[in-house]
Amino acid sequence: MSARSAARRLVLAGGLILVGGLATLATASVAAAPSSALRAGLTTPGARPTLPGARVTLPAAPPTVPGARPTPSRAAGSTATDPNALTQPPHPDVAPPNHRLTANRVLAIADRQSAVRGARAGSPGSYGVAFLKGPIDWQVSYYSRSGREIAQVLIDDPTATVLEAWTGFRVAWSMARGYPGAFGRHVNALYIWLPLSLAFVLPFFNPRRPWRLLHLDLLALSAFSVSLAFFNHGNIETSVPLAYPPLVYLLVRMALATRRSERRREPIRLLIPASWLTVAVVFLIGFRVGLNLADSNVIDVGYAGVIGAHRLADGQQLYGAFPRDNEHGDTYGPVVYEAYVPFERALGWNGTWDDLPAAHAAAIAFDLLAVGLLFLLGRRIRGPTLGISLAYAWVTYPFTLFALSTNTNDVLVAVLILGALLASARPALRGALAALAGLSKFAPLALVPALALYRRGGQRAAWSVALFATGLVVATIAAFAPILPHNSLSTFYERTIAYQADRGSPFSVWGLYGGLQGLQTFVQVMAIGAALALAVRVRRGDVVGLAAACAASLIALQLGVTHWFYLYIVWFFPLTMLVLLGRGKQDLLDRVRAHGLRAADDHTHEPRVLV
Repeated sequence: MSARSAARRLVLAGGLILVGGLATLATASVAAAPSSALRAGLTTPGARPTLPGARVTLPAAPPTVPGARPTPSRAAGSTATDPNALTQPPHPDVAPPNHRLTANRVLAIADRQSAVRGARAGSPGSYGVAFLKGPIDWQVSYYSRSGREIAQVLIDDPTATVLEAWTGFRVAWSMARGYPGAFGRHVNALYIWLPLSLAFVLPFFNPRRPWRLLHLDLLALSAFSVSLAFFNHGNIETSVPLAYPPLVYLLVRMALATRRSERRREPIRLLIPASWLTVAVVFLIGFRVGLNLADSNVIDVGYAGVIGAHRLADGQQLYGAFPRDNEHGDTYGPVVYEAYVPFERALGWNGTWDDLPAAHAAAIAFDLLAVGLLFLLGRRIRGPTLGISLAYAWVTYPFTLFALSTNTNDVLVAVLILGALLASARPALRGALAALAGLSKFAPLALVPALALYRRGGQRAAWSVALFATGLVVATIAAFAPILPHNSLSTFYERTIAYQADRGSPFSVWGLYGGLQGLQTFVQVMAIGAALALAVRVRRGDVVGLAAACAASLIALQLGVTHWFYLYIVWFFPLTMLVLLGRGKQDLLDRVRAHGLRAADDHTHEPRVLV
């Protein structure tokens, strides 16, 4: 390629990214009013929920009621600068400044709510406490005799109107209430989600063979959108069970793909030329980055990364010392916080839960890394067309944009796993990346057996495992080195693994229904057994089979966890697409080297076929 041709392509790519960003700004302006698809289904008429639905403000101090020991809501907090922080008025029978209601009057209004009466009937000795919430609202929290919050009512001061009334798990879990835009803002709107869903499926659809299994695979990946739609409307009772059928289906498909014969597989024909997909990838990258900057929010997960990075860079204690507005943000492995350090040092942090530019920059960087790694991995396995197709699948799959628009750290998990696959020929580097992935959000530790036993054609098994273990140990020591001077391993364990193992959650069948501990334990044990069995089943030198084993292990693990969320889909999605599109003949470069041939692009004459 000449320098002039390369310059023209670079200018074209830059222009497409710019157009994508401008299109995003236009979309954001259209999205000024909340879409009907985002309206919460559980708030009472006249409700004015705040968009950051994952945050719940807490009282600065326990209620001044004798013997009261209230338990604060999860994923919540308040700071001195929080405009919605809760405070108790000093005189219950006197209206606070700029208010017309008194605390006693607010309590009387809340007591009349049928939901509150029902909750209090099942909790003898419960009591209510009135708090000032923001400039014009009141919040009444009802506590059981042991101090657990059992009901919550939000009241507008000027009109004395009940805005919201919550009982059950929605008291502690504000993310279960269906607040509009709480996760990603307008990324959930139908005018964004549906076109992306269609674009994701279209190039891989074969109209001549509509009953191909690949179509069902893509349908299963898209089926999570149905569950998310119910979640966005606060219907957790429906959204949770709907997430499990596609998880189980994809687990079976990935497990079978670890040993399926390659001889009967046919090339996957693209409905749209690869060159068009390239243009779409560049344009959508600009769109995604623009949407992140113009209309996205940072949930507590991304906020935790910035806090941890700040504490690490300043040489402070990491675990057990997080601020109150993100008290349990120290539940991740050290790699998560270390990955945020460059962004926090470059863009800073004001000490509050503001726009957090460092979190935005980190999320964008993780997303771009995922696109690049997918392209490199696909090109290495079966040529440029597969790489382009995988990158296209990532930028069009709505749940990857969902993760980007919430500025979470979950894409980092996918990046580290993809890096381990790309380094499959180098056992030490593969072991190091496996350690970093496992010390991010712990779930990738299930992939260690498969990654450890994998080896290329000419590698000896014992030597490969030894190199892998060396890389694993060295990376683990390097990851813990910055935190050990200020943290003990016991504190690390209590704040991370122990906390995650003990916490409840209504976002899985195990937490929503209860009474399934025995079955959940069985599923968890089977997940561990599956990870070990799948590691043995992977053929030597088969990167696609390794990806299938890793995807199946992650999905099996997710089936048994108490807290499951849609952000976890991006952990296994790129692996799943690699398996679905990358099946076929063995590694292209390995075949070229084996026959002493010159590497060539097999897609020159057949741009619509993945060879």
